[in-house]
Order: sequence, then structure tokens, then C-alpha cells
Amino acid sequence: MFVATVTLIAAGRLDKEVIFAAGSLFDEAAIQAIHWSWIDEGSAADFQCRAFEHEIGRIRQSIEDRLPRVDVVVQPAEGREKKLLVADMDSTIIGQECIDELADYAGFKPHVAAITERAMRGELDFADALKERVGLLEGLEEAVIGQCLAERISINPGAGTLVRTMRAKGAETVLVSGGFTAFVAPIADQVGFDRFEANVLAVTDGRLTGNTQGRIVDATAKRDVLIEARDRLGLRVEDTLAIGDGANDRLMVEEAGLGVAYRAKPALAAVANARLDHNELSALLWAQGIPRRDWVEE
Repeated sequence: MFVATVTLIAAGRLDKEVIFAAGSLFDEAAIQAIHWSWIDEGSAADFQCRAFEHEIGRIRQSIEDRLPRVDVVVQPAEGREKKLLVADMDSTIIGQECIDELADYAGFKPHVAAITERAMRGELDFADALKERVGLLEGLEEAVIGQCLAERISINPGAGTLVRTMRAKGAETVLVSGGFTAFVAPIADQVGFDRFEANVLAVTDGRLTGNTQGRIVDATAKRDVLIEARDRLGLRVEDTLAIGDGANDRLMVEEAGLGVAYRAKPALAAVANARLDHNELSALLWAQGIPRRDWVEE
């Protein structure tokens, strides 16, 4: 038996009524809650529970979706503060799918967006879906990428705070994307990631060729990035955090010590250790037990 930490997160909305409701749900499920404490009063609180490791899922199920607009993270108390963050970009760190927005400039957004949606749900092979979508961009001027970045792409709230705070506390941060370096590089720099991995769009004479160059960053490649960084840094599995939104993130989320589904498709939400449905990305600092006074704010 060990101690599990159950973190309740509802920024600016977490009151003692919710805390007491959680305690009642633990009692109902015969889960032994030792005590609770605030991380930041009114926003995030921890319960410490005695449990066997195989009971973590049951603990989460006992309260998740039964506390309105509260995100719940259940994990072993030991190793809670992570030393590696690997994050997806599209619809996770940023609010859009870059290829969908870029396709709008070529007049193909509805068609491309439909393919993207099916791929993120796990209904299509990612590499095949990428090839089809990129092919529709053939002939588009490379300069349109910068225009798209400026006009269409926005960073999700809390992303910079999450990344900069984890880096300040000694973690390595990696942005890994099935999208394109032309978008990922500036976003990684703006948010503050240590490095990035993404696909490369082929360009000839200032226009997209409709192809990519080099290896495809798919679900397997994303998992490999996490494993390589973990092994290089000499970390344990439990020292790692991965977050994404779609089926292409499934393998890295399953590989991480704490795998998080952010506003996610069902294919990912079903396998993640936690869901972040109601709060900003910075809430993952509370999940690590880091109070707001220690955050490096955006």
C-alpha cells in the first residue's frame, strides 16, 4: 500500500463545499482519505489517500465527472513533480490545427479539416492522412505560412506559464508535433520550449511541393522522442509528463508517468491518466503540487 495524491482543480471556483463532496464520494467508494490541504485556496487542493497501485484508476473513477467543472488528477505522491514535459502542439499548445488553417489559403479547408478530424479520432492512418492533406497544398506560396501564423494561430492560455515554470524548476520541455517545422519552430520559441520535433514541408522556388521531407512525426515518433529524452536524462517513467489531444498522441501519453488528455478526442481520453477539460494548461503545475507563488507567469 502507498499514498496516492488526488488533486482537485477548478481555478477560482474550488470551495469547501466541493471539497466535502469529494470526501463523501471517497467514503462512498470505500477509499481511505487521510487528509486534505490547499495548494492554492479556491483553486486547487490535494487529498492524500491510502491505496494499492492498481486502485489509482478506481480512485479517479470515483470522483471524476461527479464534481462539476473540476479536473481531477490521481497519481502516486512520490515523483509528482516532473522532470520532462513532452507536449503536442496543434489543439493542445495552440488552439488550432495548422494544416487546416493553411489549407484555407489554398481553398481546401473543409476537406482538409474533415480528414484531420478523422485522423485525430484514430479512424485514419496518420501518415496516409498527412500525405493526402499536404498534397492539396501543392503550389501554395511559402510566404503564406507566415501570414497564417500571424492571422490564424493563437497560443492556448497557460501554455507559457506551464513550460517556463517547469524549465525554471529544472525540467526539460519538448514540443513534438505531427505538423510542420515552419509553424512549430516559432511557436516553440514563443512559448519557451527547450526544443521541438516536427515534419518538414518541401519547398521549391518559394512554393510548397505538396510533399514532406524526411521522417514522418507520427504516434510512434512522438513516443520515441519521449523515450529518448527520458533515457538521456536518466529519468524514471514517473518523472515524465506528456499531454496531447488526439489519437496521434496516444502512444506518448501511455508511455508517460502522467499522461494527460487536453480537451481530447475519445480515443485519447480513454487511455490517459488524467483529463484537462475545464482549466488552463497551467493547471498541470497544480497537478505537480506547485503553488501559484512559484509560477513563472506568461
